[in-house]
Amino acid sequence: MAQIKRPRIWCMVAVIILCVLIAAGYRIYERIYAANILISDDPQFLMIPTSASFDKVCTLLLEAGLQNEASFRWTAHRMNYPDRVKAGRYRLPNGMNNIELVRMLRSGRQIPVKVTFNNIRTGAQLAGKVAVVIETDSAGIAALFSDDVFLNKHHLTPETAISVFIPNTYEFQWNTSAKQFWERMLKEHTRFWNEERRRKADAIEMTPLQVSILASIIEEETQMNDEKPMMASVYINRLQRAMPLQADPTLKFAAGDFSIRRILDKHKEIQSPYNTYLHTGLPPGPICMPSVASLDAVLNYKKSDYLYFCAKEDLTGYHNFSKTLAQHNRNAEAYQKALNKLRIYN
Repeated sequence: MAQIKRPRIWCMVAVIILCVLIAAGYRIYERIYAANILISDDPQFLMIPTSASFDKVCTLLLEAGLQNEASFRWTAHRMNYPDRVKAGRYRLPNGMNNIELVRMLRSGRQIPVKVTFNNIRTGAQLAGKVAVVIETDSAGIAALFSDDVFLNKHHLTPETAISVFIPNTYEFQWNTSAKQFWERMLKEHTRFWNEERRRKADAIEMTPLQVSILASIIEEETQMNDEKPMMASVYINRLQRAMPLQADPTLKFAAGDFSIRRILDKHKEIQSPYNTYLHTGLPPGPICMPSVASLDAVLNYKKSDYLYFCAKEDLTGYHNFSKTLAQHNRNAEAYQKALNKLRIYN
C-alpha cells in the first residue's frame, strides 16, 4: 500500500513544483514583457537631465506614465542600466514594456528636437529662444558671446559673434550643452559659406563677415526680399566711393532702441562706431542676425548707379531709389509729409 502511495506523492510534488515554476516564470515574463507605459497622449517624451541618477529616472518615468516601478527597477538592475544612465529626450510610446524601455534608455537612443531662429538682434535674444527648446540655460549660451578665450579661439569678438548664426531650422540632441550648440553653429556657418558663396564675396571684394554686416543693415531696412539686391547696390556703391552709408538702422542700434520710427537730427549725433552718418565704411559688427535672403542679396546685388533710397510715401514698405541727392531730397520730403500726416514724430 505504501508503495502505491509514494508515486502519487512524488507526482503531486512534481505538479506543485511545476506550478510554482510556471507562476515564477509568468511573473518574470510579466515584469519584462508586460506593457508598463500606459499614457493617454501617445507619444509622450521623457527628458532625462545631464547627471541624473537612476532614482531620478524612476521618478520621471512615474510622472510620465510608468505603471509598475518595482518591475521596472527589477528589469533595469538585471540589464545593468542603473550605472549607465544617459541624458536625453526619449519617446515613450503607449504600451512599451520594461525590456524595450531599458534597451532604449541604455542605448541613449533619443529623439532630437528642432530649433528654429530668425528675426534675432542680440545674443541674449538668441540664447533665450534656444534655451526654451534644449536643456542648457540661456545664461550659458549668452555667456559665450563675451567669453574672450572662446571667441579668440574662433577668431571672433563680442561685436562679430552674431555673424556665426545662420537663421534656419536645425536638429539638436535635447541635452546639447552651450559649447556644443556653438560648435554646431560654427560648423553650419562653414557649411553655409561654401566655395560658391566665398567666390562671390571675393568678387565684390568683401569677406564673409563684411557681407554679414552689410546684410544685417539691409535686414533692418526692409522686409521686401525682392528689393534687397537693389538696396545692396546702393550701399556697395557708397562704400566704393568712400561715402558714409547713412543707414538709419545703425542709428537705432547705436541708440539701443529699435522702436524708433523716425530718425531725427539728434540721432545722427550719437557718438558710436555704429553711427554710419559720422563714420564711413561698415560698422564694427552686424546689427542683427541677417537672413539668408539678405546675405544672398549682398552676394548677388544688382549693379546700378543708385546712391540713395528712401521709404515710399505710400508706406507700403518699399523704397524709392535715386541717383542724385536732389531727387533723393524730393523723395525724402514726400515721405516726411506722409509721416507728419500720420502724426509720427519719433
